Amino acid sequence: EKDYKIILILSFLIICFMFIGLIDDLLSLKKQLNTGLTSNQKLILQFLISLIFIIICSANNLIPNTIQIGNKLFNLGSLIYPIGLFVLLAESNSTNLTDGLDGLLSGCSALIFTGLAITILIDDPSSNNTLATLCIVMAGTCMGFLFLNKYPAKLFMGDSGSLAIGASLGGIALISNNLWSLFIMGGILAAESISVIIQVSVFKISKRIKGKGHKLFLMTPLHHHFELKGNNETKIVGYFWLITLLLVLINIMFFIKT
Repeated sequence: EKDYKIILILSFLIICFMFIGLIDDLLSLKKQLNTGLTSNQKLILQFLISLIFIIICSANNLIPNTIQIGNKLFNLGSLIYPIGLFVLLAESNSTNLTDGLDGLLSGCSALIFTGLAITILIDDPSSNNTLATLCIVMAGTCMGFLFLNKYPAKLFMGDSGSLAIGASLGGIALISNNLWSLFIMGGILAAESISVIIQVSVFKISKRIKGKGHKLFLMTPLHHHFELKGNNETKIVGYFWLITLLLVLINIMFFIKT
């Protein structure tokens, strides 16, 4: 009964985020420009769906009010709900920003989903099999997509794929109490987002102080910075995959030791 509810609620979250991305992609194609929904429109829709998801989960006692770091539990009480909202928005936008090079997001996502499945099983082998299975299904989907998405890409993910991946990662981590593990394993996703935040902040602050905006990176998200420095696209993607694999292994080793 509980497993059925979890799958149903997560399916609702993933499909809704996919539709937000689909609307954005279709509008972009219609306009023949890379401008679908505005960032505010996208954020409002993401916020509303995330809020509905959190409310449903709360009503069914599916979100633990603790954060697990290793074998230690930190009680957050009602604070977990705004944190959950933030995670869903941050994760979906991080995956959206990461989807900029052929095979980058699909490869990283396959590794993170696999790592999340292993972490869930190590944490409690007797239960949570549903979430671990869902992670493996998502990892397999990403791997299958990667065959057509790797350089040179024959098929592109678009917002409909990247937003759905981010929402599913955030939703699974929230219900399985693996937010900390997701943060570690999704280090590349976080770096992509943080690079954009730093770039915009530095530019605005320096413009206000000096009258001229200063750029810390050549271009953001981070993968474009390395591209403009003359690195080959496949090399950047390969290194980002390797870093994600190392972060996944670090997280698993951390769980085994504790």
